[in-house]
Amino acid sequence: MSNKVLLSGNEAAARGAWEAGVKVATAYPGTPSTEILENLVKYDEVYAEWSTNEKVALEVALGAAIAGARSMTSMKHVGLNVAADPMFTSAYTGINAGFVIVTCDDPGMHSSQNEQDNRRYAKFAKLPLVEPSDSQESKDYLKEAFNISEMFDTPVLFRMTTRISHSKTMVELGERKEVGIKDYVKNFRKFVTLPANAKARHYVVEERLKKLKEFSSTSPLNRIEEGDRSLGIVTSGISYQYAKEVFPHATFLKLGMAFPFPEDLFKKFASMVQRVIVIEENEPFLEEEIKTLGYTEVEGKKYIPFCDELSPEVVRKGVLNEELPHPEPIKSVMRPPVFCAGCPHTGVFYNLWRLKATVTGDIGCYTLGALAPYESIDTTICMGAGITNAFGFQLARGKEFSKKVFGVVGDSTFLHSGITGLIDIVYNKGITKIIILDNRITAMTGHQDHPGTGKTAKGEVTKAVNFKDIVKACGIEKVYEVDPHELRATREVLKEVMELDEPAVIISRRACALLPEERKKQAERPKRKVNVDICKGEKCLGCVKLGCPAISIKNGKASISDLLCVGCDLCIQVCPFKAIS
Repeated sequence: MSNKVLLSGNEAAARGAWEAGVKVATAYPGTPSTEILENLVKYDEVYAEWSTNEKVALEVALGAAIAGARSMTSMKHVGLNVAADPMFTSAYTGINAGFVIVTCDDPGMHSSQNEQDNRRYAKFAKLPLVEPSDSQESKDYLKEAFNISEMFDTPVLFRMTTRISHSKTMVELGERKEVGIKDYVKNFRKFVTLPANAKARHYVVEERLKKLKEFSSTSPLNRIEEGDRSLGIVTSGISYQYAKEVFPHATFLKLGMAFPFPEDLFKKFASMVQRVIVIEENEPFLEEEIKTLGYTEVEGKKYIPFCDELSPEVVRKGVLNEELPHPEPIKSVMRPPVFCAGCPHTGVFYNLWRLKATVTGDIGCYTLGALAPYESIDTTICMGAGITNAFGFQLARGKEFSKKVFGVVGDSTFLHSGITGLIDIVYNKGITKIIILDNRITAMTGHQDHPGTGKTAKGEVTKAVNFKDIVKACGIEKVYEVDPHELRATREVLKEVMELDEPAVIISRRACALLPEERKKQAERPKRKVNVDICKGEKCLGCVKLGCPAISIKNGKASISDLLCVGCDLCIQVCPFKAIS
């Protein structure tokens, strides 16, 4: 019987962690990394949690590794920015049991606000960097990363990208290696980073880096694939797959452990080939490492673009200036992203648009409030910045202007990094107005639970955080709760809050329309219909301005799709002619 299965890179990474004997796994959901923990929760031997944010996730997993359990944390590339503080220090402390930090980068920014290349973090923090190029390697290399971690007393940065995380290839499964909990011995000099201790540990880190550099040239993760010696290609990760397709006969230096750079192995490789080209996405990370060795004739970014993700077509065009013939593309109508039918955010942004408010946004489904028809969001920076940017507007423009400024933040995002910003407003005598969009789930990344939902990552019932209690504990005295599907009542609260000379928080509470329990309720509601004899159609467009995907104009009149309508009644509330029932 075959032991091979088709797995995505994320599924394979989860399997690799399980096979490696991982005991503790932590994460905060973020595309393209989310499915790693979602698959780890299926293994009874692994404690798996959705942490409050990435910093917490890394600290919990590091604590478990210091205490003696093999541990792993996973996050998307910008999540590592949040976790950078403990990550840098963990390089100094080292570990006890194996500890792997998985970062899933997003070249092309399919679902991210930037395109940073987290290979830079490995060099910056002086951590070994491991990169798989398919699902089999995602599993196998993750197991090897734990071995490297324990061999060199260091956390290991394990870098995946969107195409590795989400593409599927065949994977040969293995058995779990039960790794016992290591003895824990208190070590003041190692794990307490007082300046005097950290100073001594820095020398340890530098010495370890020298040993890792020697190891990288002999590691099975790095290999030379001999071929036509007129062209040598240095590459890693998904770029290896693209380069292999375009140059199947070239000689390759395929790097699975890209930092510390395998200096001795590269010198051997360079002596074998006539010309060296580095093919890598985004930053010239490998190219710079090679050029610091004195190989200035090596080419890379001369042909390969800095921006966006690569593909075989991009590599072929860049290096060979060739394009393969393509079939005529299928013509399709472009449709911008919109809120789902019945989305609780619709009512909030519809009202903010009507009130002509200035809105500082955040990371989540509600970022769509920046697009037509509302065009209500002025800024979107990072998790939690919806709150702090709003306060910054007050400081720059004054209190009178600030009365019509609202910071919006989601429920999971508020718990992730919004609380400290809210405290900052109260402490510094701000009058900033905040809206917490509580849709009872982490919706944008596929419905993961968080401390406000009352369920753990494994589906166990737990205590649910009360947002109103937290807000009041931060010092906010004016706290309002609204149902965003009640448009008029919500608008009246927004207008009332605009007149306040003190900070206020509005909690917009209604569950995501795609949650299973909500779908059941929707199935029981009658679909909404338009009376075309009453509808003013293109002369009005009041219902269309809701931005509901179920509503369109047909033959000059409004039309509601039976397939998409969920019976939320928002269209009934906005129609001035009572043409919808």
